[in-house]
Amino acid sequence: MSIYSYPLLNSINSPDDLKKHTLEEMPVICDELRCFIIDSLSKNPGHFAASLGVVELTVALHYVFQTPYDRIVWDVGHQAYVHKILTGRRDVFHTNRQFQGISGFPKRSESPYDAFGVGHASTSISAGLGMSVASSLKHESNRHVVAVIGDGSLTGGLAFEGLNNASINPNNLLIILNDNQIAIDPVKGGISQYLVNFTTSRTYNKIRFKAAAFLEQRNILNTKKKHKITSIGNQIKLLLARQNNIFEGMHIRYFGPIDGHDVINLIRILSEIKDFNGPKVLHIVTKKGKGYKPAENAATEWHAPGKFNIETGERIRHNGDKEPPLFQDVFGKTVLELAEMNDRIVAVTPAMISGSSLHFMIEKMPHRVFDVGIAEGHAVTFSAGLATEGLQPFCNIYSTFMQRAYDNVIHDVALQNLPVVFCVDRAGLVGADGATHHGVFDLAYFRCVPNLTISSPLNETELRNLMYTAQLPENSTFVIRYPRGNGVLVDWQKPFEEIAIGKGRWLKEGKDMAILSLGPIGNVVAGAITEIEKQHKVAIAHADMRFLKPIDEEILHYVGKNFKKVVTVEDGVLSGGFGSAVVEFMSDHGYSLIIKRIGIPDQFIEQGQPAELYHSIHMDHEGIKQILLNVLTQ
Repeated sequence: MSIYSYPLLNSINSPDDLKKHTLEEMPVICDELRCFIIDSLSKNPGHFAASLGVVELTVALHYVFQTPYDRIVWDVGHQAYVHKILTGRRDVFHTNRQFQGISGFPKRSESPYDAFGVGHASTSISAGLGMSVASSLKHESNRHVVAVIGDGSLTGGLAFEGLNNASINPNNLLIILNDNQIAIDPVKGGISQYLVNFTTSRTYNKIRFKAAAFLEQRNILNTKKKHKITSIGNQIKLLLARQNNIFEGMHIRYFGPIDGHDVINLIRILSEIKDFNGPKVLHIVTKKGKGYKPAENAATEWHAPGKFNIETGERIRHNGDKEPPLFQDVFGKTVLELAEMNDRIVAVTPAMISGSSLHFMIEKMPHRVFDVGIAEGHAVTFSAGLATEGLQPFCNIYSTFMQRAYDNVIHDVALQNLPVVFCVDRAGLVGADGATHHGVFDLAYFRCVPNLTISSPLNETELRNLMYTAQLPENSTFVIRYPRGNGVLVDWQKPFEEIAIGKGRWLKEGKDMAILSLGPIGNVVAGAITEIEKQHKVAIAHADMRFLKPIDEEILHYVGKNFKKVVTVEDGVLSGGFGSAVVEFMSDHGYSLIIKRIGIPDQFIEQGQPAELYHSIHMDHEGIKQILLNVLTQ
């Protein structure tokens, strides 16, 4: 039961309802929204700190603009919870990120207010520009388009491509730069420092406020000349800040920085600038986790904290001391261990220091860990550059984000056969983040690329050994994919062993059917086999293939010669993945078999707990067991 009451918020089921309230009531509505989010997310976890940071901005946007006719495009979507609550989804918000509930990200099929589906960063400017140009071509001159982007997303190359194009195409796009100096981890790089310098220039801010007061006292800002006054003000900014304004250098008008938590002032400024012609940037300064002290003080930890006690801020955890570790922690501790043995090893990540568990290494070797910002393509090519000079990069990128660097993997690494180790985290179905974050395509899109070694460990010890093998001098470009969450071994930290490239292993012998699995899904398979053999008089062989490429041809020839029924199991899409590789091999070598492939079907899988999702596509213990029984009885 909620400890809060929401007398104003409960009357708002759409932005039209919001507009019925007075300007003076907006701060109260913001307070109620903040309490609603804190209360809801304490019980149903989600993206917490980012949502609290944009309460006032979201209220101001829906108060000033005529949504959904006017378009609001959110970047990433971590910050869109307030938007969802104000646009008719308050009463179903308790289903956020749950199986068959509402998505944790903006989604066009979910609401007409969600102008663009997002989940990956740096897309809002490009998408918003496309909408603005389309409105111009359709002679919809009264339609406004707003792109909301954080300073973390602004580190992505796509954002700059959008800015560059916005500066040359006729459009009226309004870009809201939400500047809080943090994405998930603190933002790194020149853009972050530029914004810090700009917002903290004492001379600039002192004279800016004096100039504004002077103009307001003389009622100049309310005259028809305010467009010219603003243009003159922008030129003054360039002089006062003693640095070039990157936006105005691209012919994009710049306003700010202003306090992003003053909702009344935000409404006033948005109302004044929304009809200005041409592209424009409004720079607001906010605080992630605003209104909840634990989140304000530790925004990274409160990005998505899970369940927590509202009064104490204590996060509710259920993991016991004897549970297997997270796969990402095994990676983080192992890469540090290897780096202590091999001084050529460096680590690279695109803004995922904590998520990839590279904090273990950065604490001891900060000069050998590189956070390149939300820039996956750059992370790959930067790693390629490191490799050309004799270093051994471990480039850690989530599977879903590795898709954005595909060209770089092919042209900058594989084509040159460079020794980069790609550690592909969050492979498989990741859970509540849904379709935008599942890591199911990597096996298929990597398999067709020459010069790649592609592997997936059955467990944590295998992950360690693959990482050890990958950094040995004789090996080149190496891909290791592993899932999110806990593994299966408590006692995992064994001495390193080299694994022969392209060699799998038989986990179990049998004569009635052969199962070939790749990766941790093999543990589910092993459990299903055990249960089937207890209930039926059969003997099932099971091989952990370890490698998709090069695939173990010795095992495949043995299977082709000795079995009539074969099942392949993979935690990736069926189209073009591991099962396809087995079918191709059997066909190429003239083996006639019954082959059943188990994997992710040709559809986007929505959000939910991994157990629910795997059950829905018959890839949990019961589903795999039933499929194996069906093949046995054919």
